[in-house]
Formats: sequence, C-alpha cells, structure tokens
Amino acid sequence: MDTPQSDLEAIRKILADLTARVYRIEQRLQMEAQPAINRPPAAAPPPPPSAVRPAGPTPTPTDKMSATPQMPAASPTASSVLLPVQSNGDLESRIGSHWLNRIGIAALLIGISYFLKFAFDNNWIGPTGRVTIGILAGIAMVIWSERFRAHGYKAFSYSLKAVGIGALYLSLWAAFQVYNLIPSGVAFAMMLAVTAATAAMALAEDAQILAAFALAGGFSTPVLLSTGQNRELALFIYVAILDLATLILVTFKPWRRLLVMSYAGTLLLYLGWYSSFYSRNQLGLTIGFATLFFAIFAIAPLVTLQPEGEIAIFASIPAILAFVNAGVYFLQAYVMVHEVDKTYMAWFALALAAIYIYLSRQVHARELTPGASEILYHLHLAVALGFITIAIPIRLDAHWITIGWFVEAGILLWVANRIKSDFLNVFALGALVLGVVRLLAIDNFTTTQLIFNTRMATHAVAVAVLGAVAWYAAKREDEPARTVAAVAVVALNVLALIALSREVGDYYSRQMADFRPALRNQWRGAYAELHRIEIERDFTYSALWMAYGAMLMVIGFLRRSAFVRWQALILIAATIVKVFVYDVSELDREYRIVSFIVLGVLLLAISFVYQRDWLKLSSKANEGSAK
Repeated sequence: MDTPQSDLEAIRKILADLTARVYRIEQRLQMEAQPAINRPPAAAPPPPPSAVRPAGPTPTPTDKMSATPQMPAASPTASSVLLPVQSNGDLESRIGSHWLNRIGIAALLIGISYFLKFAFDNNWIGPTGRVTIGILAGIAMVIWSERFRAHGYKAFSYSLKAVGIGALYLSLWAAFQVYNLIPSGVAFAMMLAVTAATAAMALAEDAQILAAFALAGGFSTPVLLSTGQNRELALFIYVAILDLATLILVTFKPWRRLLVMSYAGTLLLYLGWYSSFYSRNQLGLTIGFATLFFAIFAIAPLVTLQPEGEIAIFASIPAILAFVNAGVYFLQAYVMVHEVDKTYMAWFALALAAIYIYLSRQVHARELTPGASEILYHLHLAVALGFITIAIPIRLDAHWITIGWFVEAGILLWVANRIKSDFLNVFALGALVLGVVRLLAIDNFTTTQLIFNTRMATHAVAVAVLGAVAWYAAKREDEPARTVAAVAVVALNVLALIALSREVGDYYSRQMADFRPALRNQWRGAYAELHRIEIERDFTYSALWMAYGAMLMVIGFLRRSAFVRWQALILIAATIVKVFVYDVSELDREYRIVSFIVLGVLLLAISFVYQRDWLKLSSKANEGSAK
C-alpha cells in the first residue's frame, strides 16, 4: 500500500498536468476568438486516492475534474454566431406572423371578390343576396377574429376585424347607393350602429387601433351616403358629435393619435362641403360650425393623456395640432369674412390672440408633462403674437403697418425685460426685422416737407426701438446679448444715415423738378441750373457723411466706446473715398476746395485727439501686450 506521502506527490503531478492543459486551452481560445477573462482557474478538489495513477490521468480523475464548479469559458465565437441567427429569427417571425398574414387576407379577399363578381355577372345571386352575404361575412369575420384574440394573436385578430368592418360598411353602401334596397335614414342608422359597435369593442379590448377603425368608418359614412344635396346642418352636427366623442375618449385614454384622424376627417368633410355648396347667405351658420370645430381642437391639447414611453414624433401631436388648428381656422374665417368687411378680420385676429394668451396661461394650470407643458405654453404664446402681427397689416395701410410692427416690437421688448423672457425677446426682434425690411424695401413715401414728414417719423420710431434693443441688451452680460446690442447700434446708425440721405435727395429732387419744364424752351440755361443743383446735392452728401462721422467719433470718445469709434472711422473712410474719387472729377472748383478743406480739418482734429492719447489707448495696448 502506498504511503500518504507518495499519494500526495501523485495528486500534485496530476493537478500540475491538468493546470497546464487548461492553461493551453485558454491561450488557444484567446488567439482564436477574443481576449479571455483574466482570472486564474479555480483549484479543483483532490480526487480520492483510489483514483490516482502516477502514469497519467485516468477517466476517473478526469470525470471528477469536469464536475468542478470552474468550467472552461464558452467560446465567444459560438455566441457571436448565434446572434445573427436570433435576429434572423425575429425577421422570419415578423414575415410569417405579420406580412404573410396581411398578404393572405388580401389574397383571400381578392379571390372571394373574383368569385362574387363572377357569380354576380351570371346572376347566380340577386342584389338582396349579395348585400346579405356581405353583411353576414362581415359579422362572421368579426366574431371569428375574437377566437384568435383569445389565443393571443391580437395582430391577426385586428386584421380580420378591419376586413369585417370594411365589409359591413361597403355592404350597407351598396344596399343604399347601388341597389336602392334601403332608404338613406336606415343606411345611416345601420352605419352608425357599426361605428358604435366598433368603438365599444375598442373600449372593451383597450385597443386604439379599433378606435381608429371606428373613426375611419364614422367619417366615411357621410361620403358613402352622400346624395349630392346640401345638408350643412345635419352634416356638421354629425361631425361635431364625432369630434366631441373623440375629445371625451382622449380625455380618459392616452390615444392622442386619434385627434389627428378626427381633425383630418373634419377638415376634409368641411372643405368638400365648402367647395360644393357654400354661398354668402350661409356665412353665419358656417362660421358658427367652424368656430365649434376650432374650440374642440383648441381644448384637446390641454386635456389629452400622454402615453408612457411615447416617441418624440407622437409626443409633439398636441403642439402641431394647436398650431395647425389656429392657422386653418383663421384662413377659413378670412376667406369668408374679408369679402364682407376687411376691418372685422383685424379685430378677429386680435380676438384669437387674446384666446391663445388665455390658453397659454391654462397650460401651466394643467398637470402636463414638464417638457410638453413648456412647448405647448410657448407655442400658444407664439400663435398669439403671430395673430397680433397679422392684425396690423390687415387693419392699417402703407407706412402705418411699419410703425405698427415697430410699436409691437417695442411693447414686446418692454414686457420681455419685465418678466425676463428670452422667448418674447425673439418675437420682439422678429417684429423689428419685419418693420425694417418693409421700411427699406416696400414703403414708398411722398414728402413735401423737409425733416418733419411721415418718412422721418417712421425712421425715428425705428431708431428709437433699435436704441431700446441696444440698451436692454447692453445691460446683460451674456455673449448673445452683446452681439444683439452691437447689431442694433450698427442698424440704428445705418437707418439714421439713410433717412438723412433720403431727405437730402428729396430736397434737391424737388428743386430739380421746378426746372424740368424749362428744358423745352430754354434748355441751355435750365440744363446748367440742373447741373448746379446736382453738384450741390453731391457736396451735401459728403458734408452730411463727414458731419455724421464726426458726431460718432465724438460720442465714441465721450463714452469711451471703441465700437462706436470704429463705426465713425469706417464712415469717414467711405467719405474720403468719395471726396478723392468722385468729388474731384464732378464738383466745381469752389465745392471741391471746401470739401478737401473740411475733410482735412476733420481728419487732423481726429488725429490730434488720438495723438494726445486722452483715452490712454497706448497704455492699454502696452498693458495688453505685457499680459
């Protein structure tokens, strides 16, 4: 019998041999697949002495080792091969359960329709039989679908329900429109029953798709039963009932996509009726129904429930609906009312602005999702400001539109800084840009008086609002505000210079207009006089620009503003170019002398101020370079 010492040595040799083999296997797996886990193999429990043979490992110790807790790591290569198989399985499952399902239903319906057409063409089945078959087939398919839903095949069940519900609507349409088997009232009542039954199934099964089927059938009913007669009251009462039912439904169910369907159906039916039957004597009733539809969908974003985990595109449905609803309603009213009285539309736009301001305040009173609440709040406020902006050109004319936009910009700017709202600041700048563009590109002023005229008044309002923008922005310390302040100062000076230059041009244009009739008789003397006026005008332009540049330079020195001084230098540089290039060749000797002398004196004065270094610019430059 072996001694314990020899048994221990044999066990050590076996463990060493097994450890070396496991190590070689791990190294091979690392080279063939991916890095192995850096963890030493767990020590195996020693086998019983009876299983030990020094000559090498026997099956008994090998089996013992394989039963230990530490197992060799599975090859990552194998797992990576299995992943595509799983994804292929998902695709295969989707193709088999969804796509083949739909294709099979379509093929079945096509085959049945071919058979029925063949039977109808050969008069095997009469009109009553055809309608009866359609109704029974539709009901049977809906009932049959419940069997699949009970076994967990919901998608297949809903597909069968869609086919069955569609068969019911088409059968009732054929019974009324094609075969005249039932009157319109009976057909409408039966279609309404189908819609109600579908809605009841949607609530019972908590299925949004069935509610969508009910809405689609409900809005299709007036089209399927149309007789070509004008029944505005009945049509819009029915549509309003559908919209109110949808509003109630989305109040208790997070089915907000139904709002899109309901609004689209309402809009399509309204446009279809309007294009065919509307006349001026129906204005009151039509505006009333349009207002009712607008009110329903204006309230809807405030009361709808938000589903959990909703994707971004569906989460934006309330905001998009609120925006589209406001625009469509205003256009509807504008098309009908502006022919009666344009002034009414201005007050109408202001009334809509007041409504949306009220709705924006109600957004925060509701318990909505924080992100959705802010988006909806700002959207309602933006729509309100948009209607105010639209009301100005509707009510006012000519330059008063421009002044109105400038006043709106000033009021928004004041309110924005009172309540610290960057959102309103953006709209204030938008109204200001509209006013500036219209002032420079559209407004055409006819003035007979110098300085004190409507053009200078409009420019003065613009300059005042730009000054307010620069002042409010300069009080802030963020970089965007500083950029806005700089742009506002530049725009202010450009507008002021344009206004003064236009006054100069108009003054001399009126003088030249007095001499133009004399060109027919005394053309030589009149031409000389016109040339003299043109020379005076060009000289006045140079003098005006130099004076404005000098004023900017003085302001820049007094306020120690390098930004203003740079504007002055640019304007003076433009004046220098004009004097040396244009005035030398065009002006008379007297004006040429005065232009150069005045320009030289101005430049020397500015140079003297810079050389005296009253603002300590050189010391600041030295400090900056030292740093």
